[in-house]
Amino acid sequence: MTDYAEEQRNELEAIESIYPDSFTVLSEVPTSFTITVTSDAGENDETVEVTLQFTYVEKYPDEVPLWEIYSQENLEDSDAEGILTLLRQQAEENLGMVMIFTLVTAVQDKLNELVDEIKNRREEEKRRKEEAAEEAEKVLFQGTVVTIENFLSWKAKFELEMAELRRKRQKEEEQQQAGKIKLTGKKLFETDHNLDTSDIQFLEDSGNSVEVDESLFQDLEELDLDEDDPDFDPLALGSDED
Repeated sequence: MTDYAEEQRNELEAIESIYPDSFTVLSEVPTSFTITVTSDAGENDETVEVTLQFTYVEKYPDEVPLWEIYSQENLEDSDAEGILTLLRQQAEENLGMVMIFTLVTAVQDKLNELVDEIKNRREEEKRRKEEAAEEAEKVLFQGTVVTIENFLSWKAKFELEMAELRRKRQKEEEQQQAGKIKLTGKKLFETDHNLDTSDIQFLEDSGNSVEVDESLFQDLEELDLDEDDPDFDPLALGSDED
C-alpha cells in the first residue's frame, strides 16, 4: 500500500533544498506551498516571473496536485493561461510519480521562451509603428489620390464657389457704378415728376401761400418766340419802345 504522506514529505524536503530562496510553506494541512520561478535575463536584462502555488491532495502523486498562479510579473494574461495549460499537460504525463520539480522545470523553460517572445513582440511593435509613420508621411507627401468620384465632387463645389464669387463681384461693380453717376437737374425732373411741385409744396407746408398773376403771362403767349433761332435774344423783347 502506498504511503502518500511519506512520499509527499520526502518530496517537500527535496523541493525546499532545491529552491531554498523561492520556496515558502503556506500551510501544513493540507500541505500547500509556493515556488517563485524567474526567467533568465533577456538582452535588456528584462525578466518574467511567476509564483506558483501547489497543494497536495490526499492521494498525490497518484492524483494530480492542485495549482494556481499566486502572483506574476511582466507576464501577460494570455501567457499566464498558457502556463496553466502547460502544468495540466505535464501533470497528466507524470501521473503516479512525484512531479513538482518536473512542473517547475517546465514552467522555467516556458518563461525563458517568453523572454525571447517578448523581445520579438517589442521589435515587431516597433517595426509596425515605423511602417505606420512612413505610410502616413508618404500619404501626406503624395496627397489624396484623385478618383472620378472625388474629382466630380470637387468640381461641383468649385463651380458653386466661383458662381457665388462672380455674383458678389457683379453686385459690387453695380454699386460702384451707381455711385459714379450724377444726374443733372433736367434729368432729375425727367425722372422724378414730384420735383415739379416740390418747392411750392415746401412753401405751403411752411405757412406761406403763393399767388400767381396769370395776366403777366398772357402777353407772352401772343408773342412769336422762336427759341430755336440762334440770334434770339430774350432781352431784346422790351426794346420795341425805342
